[in-house]
Amino acid sequence: MMPSVGSIFKNAVDVIGSLTDNHKDPMHVGETMACWTYYTFVANIISHEEIGLNTTTDSDLIKLYQDAYKVTTSHKKELSDLMRQEGIPLSNTSATKPESNPDAIPLGAKFTDSELINTLNFNFIVAANMCATTASQSLRTDVSLLFLKFQTDKLSLGLKAKEIMRAKGWLKVPPSYYPPGATQKKST
Repeated sequence: MMPSVGSIFKNAVDVIGSLTDNHKDPMHVGETMACWTYYTFVANIISHEEIGLNTTTDSDLIKLYQDAYKVTTSHKKELSDLMRQEGIPLSNTSATKPESNPDAIPLGAKFTDSELINTLNFNFIVAANMCATTASQSLRTDVSLLFLKFQTDKLSLGLKAKEIMRAKGWLKVPPSYYPPGATQKKST
């Protein structure tokens, strides 16, 4: 049986935690910038998630957007708490979007479900990469572990998104690459 993403994360945290004394030096400029950048990123993604929830009527997509919104607002709060504690100013964020009826939005003015999920999935990819970079470049263990948790959250959401995208025919797949001289398999 394949281990869950959560159990993999917990094991990684336990190993990293056992290797350090968790001494808290002041954050270096890279850690500070990474926190500010990711905070700004998630604050803006929240707006996209609210718009997605106001736009789609697909039940699978609504559930994914609700899960993503929960994770993103959690990341924003955790970072906000850390940044305030460390004296890092928070960036300005967008106002909360009011709830609206998806059927009241004219067709040419709203995203399709395929556009919504592909954009959301791109957010998961960008966020996971940002978090991996920060986790690996941070000297403070607490910052590394926080971004490792954020990365795991986004990867988990990305796996859910791919399942939905495959099932509904929304997954955008790049063409196969065959090096020169290799035999090509024909798709049926």
